[in-house]
Amino acid sequence: MKKLIGLSLLCFGLMATAQTKNDPKQLKFANIDVSPLDMVYYPLDAATGKNVTPIMKVTYSRPSSKGRAIFGNLVKYNEVWRFGANENTELKVFKPIKIDGKEIPAGCYSIYAIPGETEWTVIINKTTDVWGAYAYNTANDLVRVKVPATKLTSPMEYFSISFVKTDDGANMVAGWDTAQVSLPIQF
Repeated sequence: MKKLIGLSLLCFGLMATAQTKNDPKQLKFANIDVSPLDMVYYPLDAATGKNVTPIMKVTYSRPSSKGRAIFGNLVKYNEVWRFGANENTELKVFKPIKIDGKEIPAGCYSIYAIPGETEWTVIINKTTDVWGAYAYNTANDLVRVKVPATKLTSPMEYFSISFVKTDDGANMVAGWDTAQVSLPIQF
């Protein structure tokens, strides 16, 4: 009996596979992205659904180093960078925040950066839904903040963003390869 059930399941599986391969209605989906999309909320537990109201959310793609030299090479120093991969990184603000003393109203914005060896300029820009930094326009900048770049002792394979609580808000911390920056945000 067990052999009969096993043989039946095997035949059914082969028929289903054959139908999928030969079905002209079967949609061919895109391959998995090498820089997967991710998001991080502040507060961090806002994503858990535990009745925590989010203040902000960052949606970004996470490129990996793959043994490459990143800053100063793949990502050029002193040039605008999309702050991740693929589409530009977006910051959604659910209530007003302040960055470098400038009020940022609730809304959706893009984040760009100009990396340097010891200091980065982090940019909050009004343009969203664009791919990369190719359509970046300084006229749409809300705020530009210079922040120190910290050298990490061990490299990070994937570009990552998180938030760290502070007395008057949170720091958005981003790191990749051997560089890390922290953008102070007040609310």
